[in-house]
Amino acid sequence: MRKVNPMALVERARHNGYAVGAFNMHNPETTQALIHAAKNSNSPVFLQVGRAIVPHMGLEEAFRMTRRELENSDSEAVIHLDHGTYDEVFLALKLGFDSIMFDGSHLSFDDNVEATRHITAVAHSFGVPVEAELGKIPDAGTDVNWADYYTSVEEAEEFVAKTGVDLLAISVGVFHGIPPTRPLPLDIERIERIRDAVGIPLVLHGASGVPLDDLRAAIGAGVHKLNADTDLRHAFRRGIEQTWALGDRQLEEAMAEGLRLMTQATIQKMNEFGCAGMATPVNDMVMS
Repeated sequence: MRKVNPMALVERARHNGYAVGAFNMHNPETTQALIHAAKNSNSPVFLQVGRAIVPHMGLEEAFRMTRRELENSDSEAVIHLDHGTYDEVFLALKLGFDSIMFDGSHLSFDDNVEATRHITAVAHSFGVPVEAELGKIPDAGTDVNWADYYTSVEEAEEFVAKTGVDLLAISVGVFHGIPPTRPLPLDIERIERIRDAVGIPLVLHGASGVPLDDLRAAIGAGVHKLNADTDLRHAFRRGIEQTWALGDRQLEEAMAEGLRLMTQATIQKMNEFGCAGMATPVNDMVMS
């Protein structure tokens, strides 16, 4: 059975001062792009089953698709559930996901603690690490009063102590998607304070569109998993549009160009995050 230890990837990143890239898949071609990028740059990677693909093909088929695409790869790749609901988390554990994220950020603090604590206990019994989110991450273009969105240092400390989660996604000025104007600088001091309070690796969602200097400062402050999707999705779309702009072309030709451009964009992210060249090959590739 193919097995990758997700926390080993993140702890190695913490020890060596970089972040592991975590990228969403949307179909077999986008999955292949991420795997090709990991191989070509020798990078560890989180392959994320996220909120877009689940309504498209269902959680189970998305997982099986990812496993099929990994069958002939020795890349150090984690199959990760991103923004899972309560029910999806338990299905993901049954299916064999390597790691899961439960998103209870829409709940009250106490309800988030209670649900996350239960999920963490069950996931740990399967040997699966848990990422959770505290604070709110707005969609790009939203009119934001950041005081209503930022992760509280005090709540983060209490949350981690009561739930036992392995990774904490925080809100410090990021958006889901790319904001139409240059975003405000990330609150690096808040990241440092949360890091010191919780003692576990931190995660930033919405890395697309964040200036590179901010990302590097966030890594230095304690973020060791960076989620990005929009930039890569746009690269894939650009390949399709450029191919069809040449005239009548087969869908397969357009998809192949999308795959090529998304692979390039992913390698660029891996270099920016510092994880290029940091993978350990996975040799036991017999899939269960």
